[in-house]
Amino acid sequence: MAKGYLDDAEYSLYEAEEAFTKEMYHRTIRRAQESVELSLKAVLRLLGMEYPREHDVSDVLVEIARVRELPDWFRFELETISIVSKRLAGERGPAFYGDESAFTPPRELYSREDAEKAIDSARKIHELSRKLFCWWKEKS
Repeated sequence: MAKGYLDDAEYSLYEAEEAFTKEMYHRTIRRAQESVELSLKAVLRLLGMEYPREHDVSDVLVEIARVRELPDWFRFELETISIVSKRLAGERGPAFYGDESAFTPPRELYSREDAEKAIDSARKIHELSRKLFCWWKEKS
């Protein structure tokens, strides 16, 4: 399950990068968020945990990290992982629907810089999750 989620997260990241090249920054944000969500759900699956049916699972990951064996390099990144997951989960709806109260479509909400930040963050979290997966396999 964890490997499947990581593979899907990688494809979502690919889609984010494709959207970025087409200057569809709202789609970039959305796909980056999906990549982060799937990467973190892969980590929870790897640790044998059932994840909540939410888009931001970082709080559960932080709690699990208190009692489960994880490498220091991963623990060191938990605060950043949590910040990114919360930020992108909060952008998920607006990136898809826009700001309905202001009648602003999603395409007008995000800049190139917003999209670059989302891709960079998603790439980092995916790499950390993939590295943890490799660590876990070697350890087992």
